[in-house]
Amino acid sequence: FKYITTSWHTSNKKLWSEHHANKILVCLERYVFPQIGTMDIREIETLHLAKLVRAVDDCGVHDVAGRIRQYLTKIMRHAVQQGIIRYNPALDLAGIVTPIISRHHPALPLRCLPELLEKIDNYKGRTLTRLALELNLHVFLRSSELRFARWEEFDLESCIWTVPAKRSVIQGVRFSERGSKMKDEHLVPLSRQAVSLLEQIKALTIKSGLVLPGAYSQDKPMSENTINKALRVIGYDTKTEICGHGFRAMACSALNESGLWSKDAIERQMSHTERNRVRAAYVHKAEYLEARIEMMQWWSDYIDISRKYYVPPYTLSKKK
Repeated sequence: FKYITTSWHTSNKKLWSEHHANKILVCLERYVFPQIGTMDIREIETLHLAKLVRAVDDCGVHDVAGRIRQYLTKIMRHAVQQGIIRYNPALDLAGIVTPIISRHHPALPLRCLPELLEKIDNYKGRTLTRLALELNLHVFLRSSELRFARWEEFDLESCIWTVPAKRSVIQGVRFSERGSKMKDEHLVPLSRQAVSLLEQIKALTIKSGLVLPGAYSQDKPMSENTINKALRVIGYDTKTEICGHGFRAMACSALNESGLWSKDAIERQMSHTERNRVRAAYVHKAEYLEARIEMMQWWSDYIDISRKYYVPPYTLSKKK
């Protein structure tokens, strides 16, 4: 079994990142090979696989058990395609793993936005951290998309940030090659407020190619915990109330509630996966760009209005 698994792993490495490939191998070496690694794959039955997966699931790591079930299905399919076995015994493992209750990133209701903005304004820590908090709220990107940003990605005159599919590696920084999570360039129209924040940030980080360098080195990015730590400092529980990723949910909620843009345009700016595979092949990074430029400015204007009091998004008209 281990020999066939190695063959499957090698044939798929070109489709995976190095980190993902290593993660799969470590999982197999820890949970699978000790149990069935030396078995003749032709003698492995559903019962053997079910016992293996159930043992992992019983340890409470249901997500790991689910991934193992997926790996086993793919490995056995590879063996079928190679003519080594005639039937995939992993196909009957459906339902064996305890379902995981999906936990969404915590986000504040929009009525709490004025209080959040006041607390951010009164943050007494590092200036760059406060600016990062504000920028994160305005552009609502994922953590790695924001933290690993380089100045070369920005055209402040044209008010566009192009998040690349992949970035150059920063020595000694895990995952620093990550660009857009969707593995394709993602355009972020920059509002007047976002540009102003970036200009303030640039004045602080002029010697760094990174937009948000860490506190101890201009060559290393801000820690992944910085945003959430700052939110805890200003009084929020990042597990139940609001976390950095929760800014995305707040923006998405406001844009949808406004009723001003189509769900497709909003989803494109959120950089969510296109579930329709046929349509995904034709999606262009600039799709709905005019609408997205308007919505990003509208969101920043909405944030400014919310500094005074809560305003339901549907009561505001488009801001040019």
